[in-house]
Amino acid sequence: MSLMKKAVFSLLALGLVAGLGGCGGEPDEITLTAEQEKAVAERLAPHGEVTLEKDVVSAAPVASASAEPRTGEEIYNKSCMTCHAVGAAGAPKLGDVAAWAPRIEKGIETLYANSINGIGGMPPKGLCMDCSEEEMHNAVDYMVEKSQ
Repeated sequence: MSLMKKAVFSLLALGLVAGLGGCGGEPDEITLTAEQEKAVAERLAPHGEVTLEKDVVSAAPVASASAEPRTGEEIYNKSCMTCHAVGAAGAPKLGDVAAWAPRIEKGIETLYANSINGIGGMPPKGLCMDCSEEEMHNAVDYMVEKSQ
């Protein structure tokens, strides 16, 4: 190795050692203002809670048993319109008389059963898992009424 290369290498090694020397010392204590401490606490706070299945069973019900069932329009707007407004996955669009006619001909009981059990690309209850059977019937009645 030439003398020039040794000198450059030595300088680089010395710089590296000097640079690492500051890494091993005691950290300086940081003092935060009350606002900064509050901001840090808010950023570190949990965004929710984990609930185990056994806790759900003992939890209070979301809606009281005496609550009135939601209307068909409410259920449609909450869950059904996601597919039935645009015809996603083959869902008949609300108001499309031609698409609904063959379904309506099968009878209202068939439509009720399909809304609860699912059919084709539609999952059971259209994924409205908090809908009662009566509410599903209300939603079907609403869509049929708007599609005749």
